[in-house]
Amino acid sequence: MAITGSLYLQEEAFRLVPKKPKLKSKHDIFLPFELPMKSYDWIVVGGGITGASLSYELAKKGFAVLLLERDAALQNATRFSYGGLAYWSGTTDLTRQLCREGIERHRNLSAELDADTEFRELDLLLTIDAGNDAEKVAANYAHFAIVPQLLSVAEAGELEPLLNKSAIAGALTVRHGHISPTATNKAYCQGFLRLGGTIEFAEVIGLIQEGNRISGVQTVQESYACKNAVVCAGGWSRSFLKAAGVSVGVYFTRTEILETAPVDVKLRTLVMPAVLKRFELEAESSRNEVDFLWDEPGKELQPPILDSGAIQFNDGSLRIGQLSRTLSDLNAKVDRETSETAIRAGISKVLPDLAGLPATWHDCIVAFSADNLPVVGPIADRPGLHVFSGLSNPLVIVPALAERFANWAVGEEDRAIPFGIASLHGVLSPSRFIAEGRTKKDR
Repeated sequence: MAITGSLYLQEEAFRLVPKKPKLKSKHDIFLPFELPMKSYDWIVVGGGITGASLSYELAKKGFAVLLLERDAALQNATRFSYGGLAYWSGTTDLTRQLCREGIERHRNLSAELDADTEFRELDLLLTIDAGNDAEKVAANYAHFAIVPQLLSVAEAGELEPLLNKSAIAGALTVRHGHISPTATNKAYCQGFLRLGGTIEFAEVIGLIQEGNRISGVQTVQESYACKNAVVCAGGWSRSFLKAAGVSVGVYFTRTEILETAPVDVKLRTLVMPAVLKRFELEAESSRNEVDFLWDEPGKELQPPILDSGAIQFNDGSLRIGQLSRTLSDLNAKVDRETSETAIRAGISKVLPDLAGLPATWHDCIVAFSADNLPVVGPIADRPGLHVFSGLSNPLVIVPALAERFANWAVGEEDRAIPFGIASLHGVLSPSRFIAEGRTKKDR
């Protein structure tokens, strides 16, 4: 593909740059560097959907931007997501506004980026387990911007013929956006390169600091100077920032799915449970009482959960999931066979035709925050350092947030909506988790 080719050429170009001596340890990363460094206005750490979109928007404003991503194959949370755009799910004035802005950006993004993001709208089917009170479950959705419609078992089966009607007490449905996360990510990267941006595939090992100010980023092979650095590393953001002495309310789950090749089975809807266990898992794992466990090796903060669901992409492939764990080790190993068995057993109850399909197991690290809102903005006591992470449902609002962030970066006023840039950054700022040394839950 043209996009992949451009990224490959960009990576090859960087291999021609003479390598600087490797650091002996991470303890060296805050020492001043005497060797001349390439300099940028912004360095973006992380090439998933957040980093790619933010790099693109910053480059649109005329900044010199370097995007650093460790994996040229982009095997990250973006790659393995369902691709859903829950634009109906805003629950506050702010999140409703961001969802409205986000879905409008997605509807026009293919044209803007000159690449097909595979945007479409389809029916989301939220299944209610047999034995549950369907009316009571539906009442929990009454505060959303667009309230899902409650369906009877028969109506749910008509909407999704593959559904096992004996396994449900009913379902909720609402129109839902969908993209190919991979195609969208690559489209953003290609657009960024056309704007003169630079992409380097390298592992970031730390930040360069002058006094209290962040003045650059260090990879395994190179050091780069910058006026501003922004961490968009998803679930890896917590570890990366902590190594720089910064603590924000960003956590991560290890999420596991099964992915098939294109199949003849046709799934009409995006199927997910109406009661998502993942939200409870995130809430319990980010409580103040257990926060210290995230910094201890080998800890599992809560038992794993399974939210059985599936989505079929335009090419006929399926992603089936999803199992989530809260493990303190970013590189923790899990039993693939056990996980695959659990995922197949779960989907067999709801969509039995999918349970036996040949599929490949994948896992990835997914970020979330302590209050389910994104963590976006400057780090108050580290001039030059910013964060753009912690998005539990990132795909729908990322284009809008990235555009807002870039507007803020050039000092533009935002008069089009009641939430100006300063207000937005106040609500989403990393500093909201810190008050006299306490997280926001202690206030």
